[in-house]
Amino acid sequence: MDLRKLKTLIDLVQQSGIAELEITEGEEKVRISRFGVPGAPMMPQQVTVPIVGMPMTEVAEPAAEATAPAEAEGHTVKSPMVGTFYRSSAPGAKAFVEIGQTVKTGETICIIEAMKLLNEIEADHDGVIKAILVENGQPVEYGQPLFVID
Repeated sequence: MDLRKLKTLIDLVQQSGIAELEITEGEEKVRISRFGVPGAPMMPQQVTVPIVGMPMTEVAEPAAEATAPAEAEGHTVKSPMVGTFYRSSAPGAKAFVEIGQTVKTGETICIIEAMKLLNEIEADHDGVIKAILVENGQPVEYGQPLFVID
């Protein structure tokens, strides 16, 4: 791939706002990523910019309780791996479980995509879904609470 074409692709990525572009031409493959590591979610960063002539005031950090979801009492189903959480088998498909639904041990309750593999996560406890602690499409960590079953 010639340098002019590569420069055009870089400009396209910068102007369009897309995070990543991958192009394959025969044996050549090019991946352009705006944010460093491909596939890594961008975490917002807090930046403090002082205004000249204005005194700096301290801003209180939000309470930890405000950012943590309210956890219901019961058995917590935790993520067995790092990946992306999905409530259904395909976009637009019906969710595996809803709040208030009764589940049995071994029943599929969500999917976690890891390394392009879709892993069905099964209920490890009989009961009723009391809370869904993760949003569809959200990245999850190993051991992160996903559901509360009572």
